[in-house]
Amino acid sequence: MITDTLYLSSAARIGRRWFRRDRSMVIAGVVIAAIAIPCLMAPLIAPYDPRYQPNIVTLKNAAPSLAHLMGTDGASRDILSRLLHGGRLSLTLALFATLVSVTVGTAYGAIAGYSSGLTASILERVLDTLLSIPRLLVLIVIFATWDNIEITGFIIILGITGWYGLARLVRGQVLALKSQDFVASARALGATQARIVIRHILPNVVTPVVVAATLGLGQIIILEAGLSWLGIGLKVPTASWGNMIQEGSDQMTNHWWISFFPGMALVLIVMAFNILGDGLLRALSPRQLNRR
Repeated sequence: MITDTLYLSSAARIGRRWFRRDRSMVIAGVVIAAIAIPCLMAPLIAPYDPRYQPNIVTLKNAAPSLAHLMGTDGASRDILSRLLHGGRLSLTLALFATLVSVTVGTAYGAIAGYSSGLTASILERVLDTLLSIPRLLVLIVIFATWDNIEITGFIIILGITGWYGLARLVRGQVLALKSQDFVASARALGATQARIVIRHILPNVVTPVVVAATLGLGQIIILEAGLSWLGIGLKVPTASWGNMIQEGSDQMTNHWWISFFPGMALVLIVMAFNILGDGLLRALSPRQLNRR
């Protein structure tokens, strides 16, 4: 247990030092904070209600101005307010969906990696089968047949369809770790199988799980936006970056602001999460940890 604690503290220390040294990670962190903080504070700082339609005739598709800094859409709704509330929804959805997928994927991968015999074979075949099914196709089928889905259902579906890759990664790590001396020592001292997995093996797979979760946040945001853009995700008037982009996609020439601002926010935050994930992978790699 002491070894596990030292490993985790060392990983955290190396990660902090690398974060301060790697400019790309610093920039990515700043971009994420610059977008996420205002979005999470949307109910407090948004100038208008995201569903408010002040005047659908005179304020329809109004260009950016002092009254509406990012303009209005075809229903006279304020783009900035919808951008903030849509970002808040997307980030919250991505966070909880990622928590679901990380929890399920880590648990399944640990069980599949530590098991042996017929149980291990069955779990591996099930995982291979799930990995062979395109996730996007499954999501399109589910959301196309399930109309007016609630946010909770959205989170659960995105979460339970996104753990397969992480489970395979964790399984491989557990397979490599369960033959190590510290596991044999714990077993010889009478530790139960559950205790060995939870207290000795899982702390040593934190690094790939953290990296996968960071990258998964960007993937969830993209998936939600894509499904909403296709019209089978979050429905208008609920503010979503995806349906905001879709609403203005055929008006880019005359009313570019409708799609431009949510599109830029989407691109920037997904790129930032990917850069941060790649940086964490470099910072927390075994080579870096061994140099502590």
